[in-house]
Amino acid sequence: MPIYEFHCAKCDKDSEVLVRSSNWEGTQCPHCGSTKLAKKFSVFASSANGGESEAPSCSGNPGSCGMCGTGKPHSH
Repeated sequence: MPIYEFHCAKCDKDSEVLVRSSNWEGTQCPHCGSTKLAKKFSVFASSANGGESEAPSCSGNPGSCGMCGTGKPHSH
């Protein structure tokens, strides 16, 4: 099951939601219960060589920066 990132138009919060199928319309916001969700473009990290990769950098968007919540120092 894929995990999608959504933005709620009603409460203006971002969230990650585990969805059972690609038909995510009607999914409820975990914060307010609204179904006015818009799927966000998700950014992910990968390593082409299978070895150690550089640490993710902060994109400036706390909801998807990759460093927020890790306890590692970074800036926006």
